[in-house]
Amino acid sequence: MGTSLTIGKAINAGLRAAMEHDPKVLVMGEDVGRLGGVFRVTDGLYKDFGADRVIDTPLAESGIVGTAIGMALRGYRPVVEIQFDGFFFPAANQTFTQLAKMRRRSAGALSVPVVMRIPYGGGIGAVEHHSESPEAYFTHTAGLRVVTVATPEDAYWMIQQAVRSDDPVVFLEPKRRYYEKAEVDTGAAVQDAAPMDAARVARSGTDVTLLAYGPMVKTALQAAEADTDHSVEVVDLRSLSPVDYDTVTASVKRTGRLVVAHEAPLSGGLGAEIAARVTEECFYHLESPVIRVAAFDTPYPQSRLEEYYLPDLDRVLDGVDRAFAY
Repeated sequence: MGTSLTIGKAINAGLRAAMEHDPKVLVMGEDVGRLGGVFRVTDGLYKDFGADRVIDTPLAESGIVGTAIGMALRGYRPVVEIQFDGFFFPAANQTFTQLAKMRRRSAGALSVPVVMRIPYGGGIGAVEHHSESPEAYFTHTAGLRVVTVATPEDAYWMIQQAVRSDDPVVFLEPKRRYYEKAEVDTGAAVQDAAPMDAARVARSGTDVTLLAYGPMVKTALQAAEADTDHSVEVVDLRSLSPVDYDTVTASVKRTGRLVVAHEAPLSGGLGAEIAARVTEECFYHLESPVIRVAAFDTPYPQSRLEEYYLPDLDRVLDGVDRAFAY
């Protein structure tokens, strides 16, 4: 029997389940307590778990992440909320030089099980620094697990899996999809859910693989439905580091073509790494070059221009058409 939840509510329910399961799990960040977060993802947790486990912090991202590292070293499992994607950068030093490196530096003697929740991506008409897609910074940093969700089902289970991981996890939440609703089987067990580092085939097809993640999965599914000329297989990547190349390459070997779509700028994006890897592993199966559909190589524009900046249905369909132009 499923429960109808939005992605935002599913993350909330997953956090609640994690906190009930382990008293060492705590939530911290700007406005996560009494307010329940700017997107209300932590709504109600402060009331039920108290100020010792749902902690309103100062507006100081470096301090938030640094404190979380220290608490993790003392046996806690902090879940940190970075209020918006563009607010992460003051915490970059703590993340890249400490959080990502600590376990390796200590030869496994220390672990820092910190989850860093980051609402990311555009499409909500926000002001500067509120709509960015910084995933390439994290995926380029060895030592971090990086995941993102596209469905309420994944949101509910993957946040719990992230909390239980002994590696630090960057948990990217597509903010324009927070209110997408679907059934979630909250009565199942965490160990029965799909592993958070596994990709999933969201729609089967035979002619071309369309790979997306986070906010672009819905657009990819819409493109697959709208394309009456080709049978489009949609793969939801889910884990950005590590990437489940077994699922990706198996799909490409079946279809012979790959289109990768993401909201981040084109150059140096995760799509480029996937294109290179798939070309290496599937060269003799490919019927055309790997096509990338992404945002432009410019800073994120003012909100009135974001509809031209973000890859939309037409640009994804054009990418699919280009895969058949060779």
